[in-house]
Order: sequence, then C-alpha cells, then structure tokens
Amino acid sequence: MAGKFIVTQDASGEYRFVLTASNGEVIVSSEGYKQKGSAMNGIDAVRSIAVDAVVDDRSAVPTPGHAD
Repeated sequence: MAGKFIVTQDASGEYRFVLTASNGEVIVSSEGYKQKGSAMNGIDAVRSIAVDAVVDDRSAVPTPGHAD
C-alpha cells in the first residue's frame, strides 16, 4: 500500500497535512496554512519536488547504507 497525505484543520483554524508511510508512520508534516487551497498546493509541491530531490547529508556520521 502506498503512503498517503492526510489534511486536517487545527483548533486555530489552520490547515495542515502530513505524509504517512504505508505503515502509518508520519514522515512529513507541514506548517499551518490559513487556506485549504494553500495546504493542497503544499502537497502538490512535495509531490513534485521530492521526485528529484537530492540528499544533502551534513551529519558527522558516514552513511552506512540505507538500512541501519
């Protein structure tokens, strides 16, 4: 099963989204947006940018591979 975007509205009226992995774990959470359309635009941006995003590892620990 694929991950999914979940859109919610918080107590202050702002819209937020999270991207969850297929196991339900949250892997991305957004800032608050005053308009729902802005949150949806944020989802579209994550979809388009993440496809070509590079990893900029600035940690001091060398990467052992994808699985620890």
